[in-house]
Amino acid sequence: MNVQDCFEKGLLKKETADIEKSKKSINTAKYKLNLAKRLFELKIFEETITNSYSAMFHAARALLFMDGIKEKSHYALFLYIKEKYSDKLERRFINELNTLRLESHEINYGLEKSEIKEDDAGDVTKIANDFISAVEKII
Repeated sequence: MNVQDCFEKGLLKKETADIEKSKKSINTAKYKLNLAKRLFELKIFEETITNSYSAMFHAARALLFMDGIKEKSHYALFLYIKEKYSDKLERRFINELNTLRLESHEINYGLEKSEIKEDDAGDVTKIANDFISAVEKII
């Protein structure tokens, strides 16, 4: 699947660009990141991962709002960011967005309990923080 397929299937839709929605989405991203950091301090690592991903999702969504795009799928959002922002965002951010998307999905919906290491959870909050900063520079 590619971005064009996502538009054809209704997973991405064009709408009016809205910088205010972008700013609100960045604020939501920062809130989710702060929540992830507090959960990390409490050693609740699964929720650290899911909230770090949520922070990255909302930051990525800010780019879509800026571009006048509405997403109906986390995967479509990832594909859009990969295609449209690979020249503006470091590859590690785009890869991590997808990796965390999958990991968060497994944590929330999988049947196996995953064992999250403290170092991994801490690394994810740092990546999310850097991703948000990178997106803010673009916006």
